Amino acid sequence: MKKQIIIDVHHEQIRVAFMEDEDLVEIYIEDTDNQRIVGNIYRGKVTNVLPGMQAAFVDIGLEKNAFLYAGDINTDKSVFEFAGSSSKLAEGLQNLSIRDLLKEGQELTVQVLKEPMGTKGARVSTHITLPGRYLVLMPTVNYIGVSRRIEDEAERQRLREIAEQIKPETMGLIVRTAAFQKESKDFQPDIDFLVKLWSKIKDKEQQKGRVPRLLHKDESIIYRTVRDLFTGDVDKLVINNYEEYKKILEWIDIISPALKDRVEYYQQNRSIFEVYGIEDKIEKAIQKKVWLKNGGYLIIDPTEALTVIDVNTGKYVGGVNLEETVLNTNLEAAEEIARQIRLRDIGGIIIIDFIDMSSEEHRQRVIDVLKSALKKDRTKTNVLGFTGLGLVEMTRKKVRNRLTHSLLKPCPYCSGTGKVYSESMVLAKLEKELERMARDQGLYGILVEIHPAVARLWMEEDGRGLEILESALNSRILLRMNSSMHVEDANVLPIRSHEEAEEIVSMLEDTVYTTGFDLSRTTS
Repeated sequence: MKKQIIIDVHHEQIRVAFMEDEDLVEIYIEDTDNQRIVGNIYRGKVTNVLPGMQAAFVDIGLEKNAFLYAGDINTDKSVFEFAGSSSKLAEGLQNLSIRDLLKEGQELTVQVLKEPMGTKGARVSTHITLPGRYLVLMPTVNYIGVSRRIEDEAERQRLREIAEQIKPETMGLIVRTAAFQKESKDFQPDIDFLVKLWSKIKDKEQQKGRVPRLLHKDESIIYRTVRDLFTGDVDKLVINNYEEYKKILEWIDIISPALKDRVEYYQQNRSIFEVYGIEDKIEKAIQKKVWLKNGGYLIIDPTEALTVIDVNTGKYVGGVNLEETVLNTNLEAAEEIARQIRLRDIGGIIIIDFIDMSSEEHRQRVIDVLKSALKKDRTKTNVLGFTGLGLVEMTRKKVRNRLTHSLLKPCPYCSGTGKVYSESMVLAKLEKELERMARDQGLYGILVEIHPAVARLWMEEDGRGLEILESALNSRILLRMNSSMHVEDANVLPIRSHEEAEEIVSMLEDTVYTTGFDLSRTTS
């Protein structure tokens, strides 16, 4: 599999695309309005403790207060003493309430685990993690872990033993996937750098200053890309900014010199994303419908609580029998669903409605393909299998907003529903408004400006609809069509007298439709 990283640096925006065999599988975008805060460390202040939720709100200086669960609190002795609950330490941690751990006004150091999403603030933890190239330092816990993506048990055990030997006292380490088949000497630069970084953060924490305040900001998107994505199985990294290109070479020279010749500087005049076909792929990644290669398609419908994915045969009619047609569509859909979930960064609960299969063997094959495809995803996923209704349930860790949140905003017309009122519904609402105006103001007539699709309903049967409305309102209607208007919009202007109506028709000339006005100039 050919893997490439393409980085587009353009004024205030940086975009990083991760490609596998010419397919876009991950996209990261940061600009002045879309700054990542996951990984940032803050000195915050507890504003509210909620025993009923076993959680607390913490002010870290953002628009919304951050959310801290009891399970994300480091229950060391210093915390208990500050909260006035050191006597409860001997009772064990299981029976402790959030009020035994925190109190309002308390200052504490927290790290952002999840970005603010919708109406929710960021989720934070007092368990700090500092990622390096091969290791993650956990200065607040004494623990050794190995990436779940390293599946060979012998290699896991070897890496665990090395981590035990080099681990700083009282601190913990997680061995990252990139550490596969690496030796102790490869890890030492990570240890030295991360321990120094933690020392600097602790110094800032001890200094007097306003609270809340930022203690540590995670590295730039380009550095994180080099650190987390640019591994030995990536064929090349291409960037279109010379200054950043030189920085990448300096970083690579320190952390992975063997990859230095895989870094390229893009110098063409054409957009780098256009040359690699990424712009079109991004456009497709925000569409609701996703076509499969065999002619079937997916419908991806995100909601507040979960994301629903529906599989359809579409244009695919198969060749042998119905069962094979359904199976082939579902197998291809399983591969594409895994890619779309990763690309769109869909998190939380995901429900997949595959085409119904009667064979248990076929169901299991689809689940196996889905799980296998999801192994490429660096974010933790869990496939629970088919429910009694034939739906597949799965979850994916939610860390940041999905791709559509970065690229799109709610439609000002449909308010996010994806639909607008039908022409007949718009007309019904408009007629009620005209009835109110005619009744309350006693008007001679009303000038109505609407979209042609709505106007056509009134003009059916040679304008009989308008005549009936005029009779009901006891008022004249002047109708003007405007194709540039939104179908739901309408402009209405009260007409007080016959003379005023004549003046309007004269001014608008042949753009006004009337029904038998006794005017000097009327058109139909």
